[in-house]
Amino acid sequence: MQRIRAFKSVWPLMKTIREGAAKQAYFPSSTTRNYSHGPGSFGLLFDIDGVLVRGRTPIPGAQQCFRNLVDRNGKYKVPVVFVTNAGNSMRQAKAELLSHMLEVEVSPDQVMMSHSPLRMFTQFHKMCVLVSGQGPVEEVAHNLGFEDVITIEMLREAYPILDVVDHNRRPKDHIPPTKGLRPIDAVILFGEPIRWETNLQLIVDVLLTNGSPDNTWSSTQSSHIPILACNMDLLWMAEAKNPRFGHGMFLVCLENLYKKVTGCELKYDALIGKPSVVTYNYAELLIRKQAERLGWSTPVKRLYAIGDNPMADIYGANLYNRYLQASHHTKAQMQAKSTSGGTASQTVDDTPKMTSAELGGASGINAAQKDLPEGCVSILVCTGVYSKVQEELLSDPKQTVTEQRIFHGHRDFRFDPILTQPSFVVQDVKEAVELVFKHEGWPLQ
Repeated sequence: MQRIRAFKSVWPLMKTIREGAAKQAYFPSSTTRNYSHGPGSFGLLFDIDGVLVRGRTPIPGAQQCFRNLVDRNGKYKVPVVFVTNAGNSMRQAKAELLSHMLEVEVSPDQVMMSHSPLRMFTQFHKMCVLVSGQGPVEEVAHNLGFEDVITIEMLREAYPILDVVDHNRRPKDHIPPTKGLRPIDAVILFGEPIRWETNLQLIVDVLLTNGSPDNTWSSTQSSHIPILACNMDLLWMAEAKNPRFGHGMFLVCLENLYKKVTGCELKYDALIGKPSVVTYNYAELLIRKQAERLGWSTPVKRLYAIGDNPMADIYGANLYNRYLQASHHTKAQMQAKSTSGGTASQTVDDTPKMTSAELGGASGINAAQKDLPEGCVSILVCTGVYSKVQEELLSDPKQTVTEQRIFHGHRDFRFDPILTQPSFVVQDVKEAVELVFKHEGWPLQ
């Protein structure tokens, strides 16, 4: 097995190391220890597209993998949560689709969409919000707790002269009267829309008029109403041989249009979905609930995150692992200070501080938790966005690349090559799960 340290060109370059036939786990030195195997030791986080399915086709080995993960009664052997950056459906619909494709029962409580953490953003729930995306976006918003929802189509119908890129959609013969809507207080971007030109135009209209698009633009304003964006994936993998544009590409367009018009940066109140920490915090809450339903009385100690996208799945899992280590470090310092009466020496933590964007806008979700996992291990599969066949790896593991590095992460996330380095690279999800169970000392079959 290879441990990948760098990607070339398209992905940040990683070094490669050949470790012979033995498949030994790599863990950060801060989390290496003798593990006690048994109930309560670990949970699994699965990406969906490119890991379990391509479009609506299961990836070979995925069904067998999940047959191995349940017992003869269909009960999962360990806590399992599906963490996807998709946001165009309800959890119930995604659970039903996964149940059908994987041939095991998947409950909605095991599914986490990119927008799921918005349930925690209660300060926005009573605001009038404009939602962008496709699918049942209004239903999704209400289900998350938002009470006053306006869709792009509702906005377009209320102000019929705003959307004029498509000549066939322009008003004919006469200009219909404007219906008028209540002022919009915030914008929520669930996912990529179908008509990008319509959504881009109307969202910019709303931002430049302080929520009242019938008013005149104020392109000199230095601030705008809040924006919450879900799913930062620039690319994702479907049935096509090459990756497809994701919602991250739509965000790039919106950010650049806004800056071109105003000269100012578009600012987000929250960036949700992988790789933000708040997404993994929320996923860990779901893992804990799954463990309780399995009858586990001890906290889950380790999480294994399996994904195909180095810039979303791997970056996010490693960022969350860094967050966990920082949390444990802070807790240890506080305990030492408490027991020593405040005279304990402070150890230096040289880990880079996380930005508010990386935290996702809700950094306090697990602040009061006493039993955070010890760490999160990232596993990269080669059946989706990343492919060992398409990516050229360095023959010299000591070689580094400082030029022509293309960062596919979001604008507000720092490029940190260390965070794009997976703990493991395996061929597919079946091999990933077998690796985890072998390391944990659990029988899989």
